[in-house]
Amino acid sequence: HVQLVESGGGSVQAGGSLKLSCSVPERYESYCIAWFRQAPGKEREGVASRDQDGTRVYANSVKGRFTIFKENAKNSLYLQMNSLKPEDTGMYYCAATPRVCKDELSAPDFSYWGQGTQVTVS
Repeated sequence: HVQLVESGGGSVQAGGSLKLSCSVPERYESYCIAWFRQAPGKEREGVASRDQDGTRVYANSVKGRFTIFKENAKNSLYLQMNSLKPEDTGMYYCAATPRVCKDELSAPDFSYWGQGTQVTVS
């Protein structure tokens, strides 16, 4: 029943890199797909999204450091995270919705969610 499954999280020192993966059902190819994160005591925030036409949207806090991309042949969504900072720490989720991505990411807009993978930067 789990539609999206994240992996690749872990503990890394500041300045390091991690690559997160998310399995995406083939039927989601036309969906807006995205990464969100949530730190303890904080609201869930959008990190990056990719629309069916390849359009990408990034949170200002991760621009220039994170890259979202999809490999359709592998049915996988990725988030390459470089130059990680302690404030990047949180549970990272992939999400999807059967509509066009908006310019701003909002969690209530997304219908399907993975269970998350933890990223800790020290």
